[in-house]
Amino acid sequence: MRTLRMLVHIFKAFLLSVLWLNKQRVGSIQLSAPEEVTGARSGSLTVSCQYDLEFKDNPKYWCKGSIYELCRIVVRTPKRKSTNRTFIVDDNRAGVFNVTMSLLRKQDEDTYWCVISRSGRNVFKRVALRISDVGETTPSTTTESNSIQIIDKEQEENSWWMTLRWILFFAMLTCLASTHFIVWRIKTATNMRTVI
Repeated sequence: MRTLRMLVHIFKAFLLSVLWLNKQRVGSIQLSAPEEVTGARSGSLTVSCQYDLEFKDNPKYWCKGSIYELCRIVVRTPKRKSTNRTFIVDDNRAGVFNVTMSLLRKQDEDTYWCVISRSGRNVFKRVALRISDVGETTPSTTTESNSIQIIDKEQEENSWWMTLRWILFFAMLTCLASTHFIVWRIKTATNMRTVI
């Protein structure tokens, strides 16, 4: 009877974690931005990060670094905030925040992230910034129709790895619980033999 209850609890925990992971994965498609933008040296560039209106009151920020978890926050909301050369404005009625970088330098060429802060895992989208010597620039905005449909390949891979990590965690937890149960049964059987 105890074994059955323990198995039911393990199954419930696994089911709840899978449901939670699916909810987290859905969040990754609720933010869109261009995958790559190009700005001219000494010029300026505006990147539009569009988001679902459920995040209208959440803080947003622009982060620099090739790995999201290790990136450095350049500028953040609330309100209109700026650093020396970077400016962020959140239009929460339209569901878009714009990041403007001015006086671009070659050192600005890097990977950046549009990020929405929330409890649990933040929602983020990768943007590669290229700096050209010539006066060429690429469009830095996306259309509303693309906003929900675009899924960044890197975020999709991250979600897949995150899901796999949790599945492996619960598989190891199940093995640990099973081992504990087997050891308990062996000890109980040994104790019963010594009593008889």
